Amino acid sequence: MTINTAINRYIIREMIPPFVISIFFFIFIFLMTSLLEITNYIVNYEVSLVAFILFMLYTIPFSLQFIIPMSVMISILLTFLRMSNDNEVVALQASGISLYRVTPPVLLYCLIGCFLTCLMSVYGVPWGTSSIRSLKEEVVASSFQIGLKERTFNDSFKDVMLYVNEIDVRQSKLKDVFIEDKRNPDLVSTVVATEGRLLSDPERLVFKLRLLNGAVNQVDIKTKTVNVIQFESYDISLDVARAIRGRKKDRKHRWEMSLTELSQYIQQTEDKGRSYFRAQMEYHKKFSIPIACIPLGLLSMTLGFQSNTKRRDNGVILALTFLMLYYVVLSAAWGIGETGKIPPLIGMWLPNVIFGCLAVWLFIQTGEGRSNLIVYCLDKGKWFFRNSGWS
Repeated sequence: MTINTAINRYIIREMIPPFVISIFFFIFIFLMTSLLEITNYIVNYEVSLVAFILFMLYTIPFSLQFIIPMSVMISILLTFLRMSNDNEVVALQASGISLYRVTPPVLLYCLIGCFLTCLMSVYGVPWGTSSIRSLKEEVVASSFQIGLKERTFNDSFKDVMLYVNEIDVRQSKLKDVFIEDKRNPDLVSTVVATEGRLLSDPERLVFKLRLLNGAVNQVDIKTKTVNVIQFESYDISLDVARAIRGRKKDRKHRWEMSLTELSQYIQQTEDKGRSYFRAQMEYHKKFSIPIACIPLGLLSMTLGFQSNTKRRDNGVILALTFLMLYYVVLSAAWGIGETGKIPPLIGMWLPNVIFGCLAVWLFIQTGEGRSNLIVYCLDKGKWFFRNSGWS
């Protein structure tokens, strides 16, 4: 029992370094995917270094809910592959320690991964998403005029196209302004003015364009009539908050909702449309992705616990393949589940069930020292590839 306890502590210590390295590596990859949006705010709104760092920080919790299960699987796989390469697996098996004996530390490690992922999913994602929205509003409210570009069509506002030929940032003056306003579905307004001023209300996140010396061309779609109005002063309000959020002010995005708010939204929503099913998927995702640490970790341990060199190579290929397949199945289930074609409960938990059954089957096969059909097919595929003349 003492030897087994020492082995448990040894395995856990060995899994920590690759886990930390994987976390930082995948965070870097995920941040690179968000860099384009962050760069847009840097270029258009001249955000400070502090705001840039906060943007990056608030993005991390959303990515961690996917990164932690991936890192758990990869760190377990690398640990057991390293033990196999150093013949430590052979030594364990020679001492009578089977795969079943080294499972407890791995399961404990997976449960810790579940807990961390659940923290990110339940608390980190709503905090990060709402913080990003607030920071965007603050940046735009403080420097909206910087976001306007000369001689560029600006379509940041829904149903409003804005074009300015020249901008005086210091005095908030605009010259040669063109606006196409389609916010009224029955009336299309085209406004042309020689000059304009930008008036802001940062607290309400509403900006007002005061246009001077111009004309409004209004086209009534129903009656098919055209009206032309000359003006000396004409005001147009632009809702910055709605432009950023793309929705009503008083409605949170599902990523910003807590478990209680998601549950209330699901129960109170009468329209059983796509947003309703997406909210249900988001609710179940907060638990299904953390639980994924267990089947993925069990899979990686089974594939890494190979004393045979050929099987070790197969284990690496299969582990990476299963990791990719898990997220492919998860994405497919999400896409089908949000349409309501399958219940969201099934859509979010189906990948865990599939890979859980596969992990248990491979675990039993490897624990009893038997080869399995998957490894056999992979061996035959590699043999065919080498002898077909394609390699």
